[in-house]
Amino acid sequence: MSELTHFNQDGDAHMVDVGEKSVTLREAVAGGAIQMQPDTLQLIIEGGHKKGDVLGIARIAGIMAAKRTADLIPLCHPLMLTHVEVELTPDPQHNCVHCRSIVETRGQTGVEMEALTATQVALLTIYDMCKAVDRGMQMQNICLLEKKGGKSGHWQRDTA
Repeated sequence: MSELTHFNQDGDAHMVDVGEKSVTLREAVAGGAIQMQPDTLQLIIEGGHKKGDVLGIARIAGIMAAKRTADLIPLCHPLMLTHVEVELTPDPQHNCVHCRSIVETRGQTGVEMEALTATQVALLTIYDMCKAVDRGMQMQNICLLEKKGGKSGHWQRDTA
């Protein structure tokens, strides 16, 4: 097992020095879902929510969150993102909305935190917009699905 990188030799938290790393294309994909009552999902699908387009607003919130990740996670590097995509897919069979976030940069460190933050904030936005009708919504299975680039190369979650 690798050592934790955010601690120095004295055990103090620090920001990892990425200055000597190569600039490469980095991509991360994260996913998750928010479970809800069938009526809540139907309201979202029909666009009948009085606050507006729930999925459209959640998509924008996810994109904005990816861009602000370094402001939220103390030891995260601020990155120049080249692409952020947030996909929100209603699933009436399972009464949930699935979220998939894809983030890219050309830089010296990866974008896993940005993809995870985009996913979480998009789902939180759905919760915020719908909590008046369904406080029992539950976010679940938020995880990194895939990462590409950098010294460690390609990694993909085993879905088996």
